[in-house]
Amino acid sequence: ELISSLRSKLRMLWEERELVLSEARECAERGQELEATVRELCKPNEFERYMMFIGDLEKVVSLLLCLSSRLARVQNAMRRIDGNTDAEEKQSLNERHKLLSRQREDAKDLKENLDRRERVVSGILAKYLTDQQLQDYRRFVQLKTSLLIEQKDLEEQIKFFEEQLGNLEKSIP
Repeated sequence: ELISSLRSKLRMLWEERELVLSEARECAERGQELEATVRELCKPNEFERYMMFIGDLEKVVSLLLCLSSRLARVQNAMRRIDGNTDAEEKQSLNERHKLLSRQREDAKDLKENLDRRERVVSGILAKYLTDQQLQDYRRFVQLKTSLLIEQKDLEEQIKFFEEQLGNLEKSIP
């Protein structure tokens, strides 16, 4: 019954992932249309700034999500430490925790810098785009970010349930 329930949950997550991937493809198409508009209206250096921002947006958000996920796994492992855990493993977990915490702080600084750059890009685009086009740009940036977050969350859930299912199937003779 539990195996059946896990398989059902996985099917739902896979379907949800397909929907999110479909939305991501639509978002990418809107991004290409927006890119063409910006290329047409802006000066080459302004267009380059826009393209750098859009490229860095995905990289920085993905980096933050990855580091947060890895940090959460290390914190979970640290909570499972007990009297039987050897000192070397405890030290390794503590070192990984410190390293990931520092890296996540650095990534947060990158995100703050990216937010400042977004305001600059938005100001540039405001000179060229109509109010509607500017709203479309802002929606695109928000949607791109939220889809990245949703995709990462679904991948994590799928990985977790696949591991649970695999462990459960191995434990049953």
